Amino acid sequence: MITRGSLSKYFIGAAAKGLKAVEVDPTASKQHEFQSVDVFRTYLGTPSDKVVIPVTYLWMDDEDEAPLRIEATGTWYNTRKRTPHRPPEYRLYYPHAANPVVYRARPGDTLFLCMTTSGRLLAILCPSGSSTEQKLLWLFGLELSLDFALVQRDLTEGARGIDFAASFILEELGIEPEIPETEAFARLVKKFGLTFPRTDEFSAFARACVTQADPVGDPDGTLLAWMDLDEALFRRLEREVVAERLKEGFLIGDEADVNGFLRFSLSVQNRRKSRAGFAFAHHIEEILKANGIRHRREATTEKRAAADFLFPGEAEYSDPLYPAENLRMLAVKTTCKDRWRQVLAEADRITDKHLLTLEPAISRAQTAEMQAHNLHLVLPKALHATFHPEQRPWLMSFAQFIASVKAEAQPTRLP
Repeated sequence: MITRGSLSKYFIGAAAKGLKAVEVDPTASKQHEFQSVDVFRTYLGTPSDKVVIPVTYLWMDDEDEAPLRIEATGTWYNTRKRTPHRPPEYRLYYPHAANPVVYRARPGDTLFLCMTTSGRLLAILCPSGSSTEQKLLWLFGLELSLDFALVQRDLTEGARGIDFAASFILEELGIEPEIPETEAFARLVKKFGLTFPRTDEFSAFARACVTQADPVGDPDGTLLAWMDLDEALFRRLEREVVAERLKEGFLIGDEADVNGFLRFSLSVQNRRKSRAGFAFAHHIEEILKANGIRHRREATTEKRAAADFLFPGEAEYSDPLYPAENLRMLAVKTTCKDRWRQVLAEADRITDKHLLTLEPAISRAQTAEMQAHNLHLVLPKALHATFHPEQRPWLMSFAQFIASVKAEAQPTRLP
């Protein structure tokens, strides 16, 4: 697996609290401040006068593809400066510019304050009980207090290492962990140059570079290792390709080619999204082949709906005499969000459906809804630790899914 250092490279401290109406509801109060955050003086200090600090405000929920982000400021100040006989109480005032983020929150939602090593504060707001909340609590090793008090953790020592799951969450925050130099990247450039090969070629190259892979003995670890290196190599190559294009500039004559730049930027984003899904499916298929699992990729079922993987195949699925209990389908999505519901419309003959994802720390509310719809969540075993203990017994590893297909996807013998 790729080594990316620890959280202490990016953060010195993080904290979380529940939000009260007076903090986020303009009908309850117009004070424009986060209260009960006094303990964060550990990172913001105890100034005698008001101090303006750079703050990035983010609203993150489970529906939007990207966070709502506003770069602004905040004012850290002692509300009891004029009552010196009382102990200081520090609060964080947020400006009107932050309203579009802050007013998305409701009383009871969650605020995360994250002090970065660069001196900028992240103020992240998210719905209570959401996957975003669960991800951030896991990432920073925090537990919420029941009394709206701020609970914080120092990250300068003993901080979590940045593994696949942590990297996944950091990227949602807009932080791309640095990828160290590898011999594999030099080999990639030598083979393909500074161009993007086809996704199947790229994924095959990444697999060949992982020498300790064991798709039969350890399909979960193998899938993560392959995807980890695949993504790392792609990001390194992307950085080089984009840098070269930016050096050329975007001009038409002496005029700035704004539309050309926007098209290029959009193409970079679209390539990231589409290739990750294809790479994920390529690696899954290689593991299925290594395990001798009969399957059909991108199979067509009813109403021209497509299943990512159908077991044992289209012919069996289309045969009304083939036992439905011996059919399996596996949808694959690198991230779920609310898109997991799309899977429910696939393969009507199969009542119990399976979804394989790389998204860590999906909320209890979402997994309960999946269970209610007979959708089984499959994740590489290492990601199970990001879920609440009561969720884990229901989760399925990739190895368990493979074993179930081997055991149950064989035709029932007729008398």
